[in-house]
Parts: sequence; structure tokens; C-alpha cells
Amino acid sequence: MDLLVLDRVSKRFGPSDAPAVDGLSLQVAEGEILALLGPSGCGKTTTLRLIAGLETPDAGTITLRGRIVTGPGRNVPPEERGTGIVFQDYALFPHLTVGDNVGFGLLRGGRRTRVDEVLDLVGLAGFGSRYPHELSGGQQQRVALARALAPAPALMLLDEPFSNLDADLRAQMRDEVERILRTTGTTAVFVTHDQEEAFTLADRVGVLQDGRVEQLAPPQQLYHRPATRFVASFVGAADFLPGLVTAQGIVTEVGTFANVDQLRAGDRVDVMIRPDDITFVPQPDGVGTITRRYFRGSETLYCIRLPSGHRVHSSQPSASVLPTGMRVRAEAHVLHVVTFPSG
Repeated sequence: MDLLVLDRVSKRFGPSDAPAVDGLSLQVAEGEILALLGPSGCGKTTTLRLIAGLETPDAGTITLRGRIVTGPGRNVPPEERGTGIVFQDYALFPHLTVGDNVGFGLLRGGRRTRVDEVLDLVGLAGFGSRYPHELSGGQQQRVALARALAPAPALMLLDEPFSNLDADLRAQMRDEVERILRTTGTTAVFVTHDQEEAFTLADRVGVLQDGRVEQLAPPQQLYHRPATRFVASFVGAADFLPGLVTAQGIVTEVGTFANVDQLRAGDRVDVMIRPDDITFVPQPDGVGTITRRYFRGSETLYCIRLPSGHRVHSSQPSASVLPTGMRVRAEAHVLHVVTFPSG
């Protein structure tokens, strides 16, 4: 059952501005965690604010738990939508204690008990009398999450919730937030520009560009079966090599691939190549040349120039250290062959 439905929602902030959200439609099932992923300015945060009721769309409808909350002649206020929101900057009241921040807006009856319950849920039992400035960044984020969870919302909205944390704490908090959402069965939509974050947390990921959904799918499908060239480029590193469709398959400089999409012989296409698809071995008369080497800790990424001038990247173990200028023989072993029209 879909808990949230957006149907052809659009938003433009100025009459001469391009749409921030352009005819966007999506559904979120009850208990699902959905990530909205995309570059800055693609409409992620505006979409979240439209769902929350902090912005009003120019067109389209938003349905929450079977009730239209935004549509022609109808716009339910944010406080009546049953959503919880965690902002990028946490938005805690500095003059209130942790307990008062979490309990803000709750009815007095049973408020103390509910505050204690959610603080225990987020791992902050006993912190109720402290003030935000006495907490670390990760603890402040937990308070913001507890405050959003306190009213038991039907839908949790999170806007770049980990962007203010350092790398180690960000990974820890991702796991914690997922645990809390799964434990409570809370449906969630979160905005991020971080691919790893989206892949780690979400059941499905919606990739946005120019206010439109390019593709909405599970993370594995986005990576291995991108629907558009933009998704292929944005979700993970990708190179594109020219290919010619023949009776034997799709011929490229780094090998011939199966014609899984039954393309017509003679068609020219671009084949998506991921860094983990490319292997190479040193060879004095090899036609490839290593032009760059990037040490990334857990891996070494090599850039290899092919005779045509096209380049491919190859991910190798971090202990691999080969010099630039070395001649190599490169091969591709593509598990999922993905092609796009040439050009």
C-alpha cells in the first residue's frame, strides 16, 4: 500500500524561472525508505518541502495515507500532515533542554513518558536535562531525530541529515538512523547528493535532474541498469566507449559484448564501462597507456588511454602500484551490458 503519492507535481519560484520541480510523480510504500538523489539544484529539497507543506505546488496533487493534502483548492498545513522533519542544521532550540526540545509540541498528557521513550530509542537516555551546546554534532542529530519521532509521524522527512558530520560519524549515524527507522517501521523520504548514503539506507532511490525523476529503482538496478546516460554518469563512475553492433556482438576497443538488447547490426552505440569492469596487464607492445594513477586508500584507480584517444578507468587493489606511461593490454568483463545511442 502506498503511504505517499505525488502526482504530476510542479513548482516554479518565479514566472521567468525554470521549474524547480517539473511534473514529478512518485509513490512511497508504507514502511519504505526512499532516497532522492541528485546534483545541487535538481529539485530534491523543494520536493521534500512540498511534501511537508512548507511550499505550495503550482500544479499536481500530494496524497498522504489516502488523504489529499495538497491539490486544487486544498493545502493542509504542515502541522496537520502527520510528518516529522529533520533539517540539515538540526534546528534545535538553544535555550531549551534536550527533553524540552524533544517534547516541543507534544500534548502535556504523557509527554514526559514519550520523551523518555524516544530518547532511549536514539541512545540518549539520561540526556534530557542537557542543552544542545553541551552535545556533540552526532548527539544533536539524535535529538533532532527524537523530536521528529516523538509525535509518531506517519512519514519522516530528512534533508541532508548527515552533511554536517565528519566521515566516520556520518557512517555511524547512517546505521543508527536506519536501525531506528526499521525498528519503528517508519516510512521515510530523505534527500542527499551522496550516492553511498543513498545506496546504504534506501530501499529505492529516485535520481532527479532538472526537477524530474530520471529513474526510480532499487540501488542495484540504478548501478547496473541505468535508464539514462545521466543516471549512468551520476550513479557511480562510468566511461562510454563507441561500439558497433555486428552479427558477433557489440565490438569495442576493449572487447566484444553480447547484444543483449537485440540491437540492429550496423547500429553505432556507446557502451557503459564501469571501473570495476576493466582489467589490464603490463605489456610492452600493448595498445593502452596508463596516463594517471589515483591512490584512494582501499583501491587504486588507473586511467588508461586507448589508441582512439578514448579513456577508461580501472579499479585495482590498493597495493597495485604501476607507473604512468606504462603500456598495457586492457580488457573489459562487463556483467551487465548497457548501451546508449551514440553521441
